[in-house]
Amino acid sequence: MTQTTVQNKKQEKRRMIKAIHLLVLAVSFLGLLSRPTARAQQQQPPPVSHTFLKVGDSAPDFTLRSDQGTTVKLSDFRGKKTVIAAFYVLAFTGG
Repeated sequence: MTQTTVQNKKQEKRRMIKAIHLLVLAVSFLGLLSRPTARAQQQQPPPVSHTFLKVGDSAPDFTLRSDQGTTVKLSDFRGKKTVIAAFYVLAFTGG
């Protein structure tokens, strides 16, 4: 190969790398622009009702969606089974 051919290939490789960097930068920038819009479209969480429970108090009735997609109420299990409710405050929030 001649020196000119080697230089041309190096220049072409540099141009390709620059093009890839610009593409990655553009996609990242567009992702950042769309992020506030996605947050604005999210539903606001329902207001939290404050209870003043103490150790040993019965839990108030509440309704949640199960991992199978059905609706489950705590009162459905009252007197039938032992229920352990574990709440992970920051689960799935990124916080």
